[in-house]
Amino acid sequence: MTSTRETPATGGRCGAAGAIDVLVVDDDFMVARVHRAFVERVAPFRVAGVAGTGEQAVAAADELRPDLVLLDLYLPDTFGLDVIPRLRAAGHDCDVMVVSAAREADAVRGAVRHGVVDYLLKPFEFDDLRARLERYAAQRGRLREAVVRSQADVDRVLAGAPAPAPPVPALPKGMSAETAALVERVLRDADGSLSASECAALTGLSRVSARRYLEHFHTVGDADVSLRYGAAGRPERRYRFRGRPERPEPGPGAAAHGSRARAGASYGPRPCEG
Repeated sequence: MTSTRETPATGGRCGAAGAIDVLVVDDDFMVARVHRAFVERVAPFRVAGVAGTGEQAVAAADELRPDLVLLDLYLPDTFGLDVIPRLRAAGHDCDVMVVSAAREADAVRGAVRHGVVDYLLKPFEFDDLRARLERYAAQRGRLREAVVRSQADVDRVLAGAPAPAPPVPALPKGMSAETAALVERVLRDADGSLSASECAALTGLSRVSARRYLEHFHTVGDADVSLRYGAAGRPERRYRFRGRPERPEPGPGAAAHGSRARAGASYGPRPCEG
C-alpha cells in the first residue's frame, strides 16, 4: 500500500476544502499508476493512496479515510466485491466505484446489490473515467446540500441530473402532422376503443389511411391494441389511447360514441387534461 496524502503540517492538501479523496485499488501497479494519473487530472479529486490487495484496501481505508474507492474486482487475495462488506463493518461510509475487466452479469448484479456508485469496464480512456467522476461529484454535492421538505425533494436527489425530455417521434414518410393530430384527438376522445373503420368514419379518412395512423400510434407506444373476435373472419383490431381506462366495448358494427374530431391541433407534446 502506498499513501500520497500529506499532512497539514507539511503543507500538503489534506485540508483542502471540497477535495474528494480517492483510494485506488488494483493489483497491477502499472494500471494503478495510470488510474492515479487519470484521477489527478479531474478536479476536485485527488489520490490519497494506492492498494494492491483486499487486505491493503481495508487497511488503507482505516488510515486514509477516503471519500471514494476505485475498486478492481480481480485481486490476488479476494474478490473485490467482498471488500465492500468489510469496509462497512469497519464503519467506513466511503463510496465505491468498480473499475474492472469483469464482464460477468453476476459481477454487475453483485455490484449493484452492494451499492456501488458506478461500474466502468477496462480498458477505458481518460474521458470515460472523467465523465463518471464528474457525475459522481455532482451527485455527491446534491446529497450534501439536499434539504428534504417533500417527496419531490427526495425524488430530485435520487434522480440526479434531470433527464432530457424524450424527442417527439418523427412521422413516417407520407404522413402529415395535421392528420396525425386529428386521428390522435379522435382516439383520445373515444369512449373506449376504436376500429380503423370507426376512426375513418369520424375523421373522414379512408379506412386504410386511418389504420396506418392508428398503427403508428401503437408503434410509438401511444396506443394499445386489442383483438375482438366475431362470428367469422379475421379478428378486428381495436385501438385505445394509452392511459385511458378500459371500458365495455360496443358490439360488432356499433360505432364509438362521444368522439368528435377536432382539427387544428399540432402533432407533438400534448397538454395535460384534467
